[in-house]
Amino acid sequence: MKLVVAGTGYVGLVAGVCFAEKGHDVTCVDVDEHKVKQMEAGISPIYEEGLEELMQKNNAAGRLHYTTDYRSAYRNADAIFIGVGTPEQPDGSANLGYIATVSRQIAESVERDCLVVVKSTVPVGTNDKVEQFIKDFLIHDVKIEVASNPEFLAQGSAVRDTLHAARIIIGTESKEAEKLLMEIYEPFGLPVVSVSRRSAEMTKYASNDFLALKISYMNDIANLCELVGANIEDVAKGMSYDARIGANFLKAGIGYGGSCFPKDTKALKFLAEKAGYHLETVEAAVSVNQRQKTRLFRKASDRMITFQGLKVAVLGLAFKPGTDDLREAPSIDNVDLLLEEGADLYAYDPVAEDNFRKRYPQITYVDNPEKALEGANICFIFTEWKEISEVPARRYKELMQTPLVYDGRNVYDIAEMKENGVEYYSIGR
Repeated sequence: MKLVVAGTGYVGLVAGVCFAEKGHDVTCVDVDEHKVKQMEAGISPIYEEGLEELMQKNNAAGRLHYTTDYRSAYRNADAIFIGVGTPEQPDGSANLGYIATVSRQIAESVERDCLVVVKSTVPVGTNDKVEQFIKDFLIHDVKIEVASNPEFLAQGSAVRDTLHAARIIIGTESKEAEKLLMEIYEPFGLPVVSVSRRSAEMTKYASNDFLALKISYMNDIANLCELVGANIEDVAKGMSYDARIGANFLKAGIGYGGSCFPKDTKALKFLAEKAGYHLETVEAAVSVNQRQKTRLFRKASDRMITFQGLKVAVLGLAFKPGTDDLREAPSIDNVDLLLEEGADLYAYDPVAEDNFRKRYPQITYVDNPEKALEGANICFIFTEWKEISEVPARRYKELMQTPLVYDGRNVYDIAEMKENGVEYYSIGR
């Protein structure tokens, strides 16, 4: 089937590549000519495990194409998937400007009946507006329908999450649209849940926000564990055997980040307020997460007289392993505070360094964790990269001037760090 994907970020590019992998003829549209040339050369503009290899494979097979010429791309497509960003606005609502731009381009370009599928995360009711907006600007006498098909991929495992999804959610308002989407996804061999458009939109928010709630709950419990002498890892293990709770998203730390949870919790909160409803559980998750991000910095501030002039090792910059994404990363909140306090920062991240350097050129960046630790007065761990967790506990004592470690991801065993002479603080233990 001839598919077009608008936008080549995490959502759009991963979807396009995976559609091609399943045999569809796919054209990815982006406004950035340099980015298009990069992708044509088989180079992924985002770091995502397995993505570049699949790009190169499907480029060579002639199933995957890239262009800035949206008119030609949209003209004769069987279906157009919209995967552009819906960034958070200052009030927490979703910015639908990119959706509107692509919708108008589609309306002015399509020359045959076409299904437009919104994969971007959008407020409930947006697909209704997109369909009307496209019809308002249609140039040719064609039939356009809009469907919702939210993505549920996680950064760092996006390709796997798409090809081996637990389920595919489609939201349609006609049997014809439902049938076409079923045909598109048939090669994936995955369960498809077909609902109304508005239910599909809400399912995306409800799912993401439930996981954010789960993370914030565990972080809240972890903080209480510290006060009463319990160990959050023991508690999480005990909880994980309950099938009603499950084993995922029980790991305590310094909060969630990335492109989805922070944005989607705030967007649903805004949507509820607009509808006249007070969504207290989601508001609590947002509040807990914001405080959790800097919990270790506050602990360290209580321990230290000052950070002024101290060498601080920062291990891990990305919001999670497996990605170079810095959106809402806890490292940013803490680095801002450390710089304000006059600390001398030495940072390590195996993937996200280049992105972080653009924002913080004044920081010293090193190519391995041990270089950051040499002569350091204090160390913060913000991302549980394998390269960091493999540093032996004894090396902190050997390399640091003061073996003082604040671990936001519970990478190390408490007893092992103590045995090796490290003053070690973690979350909920």
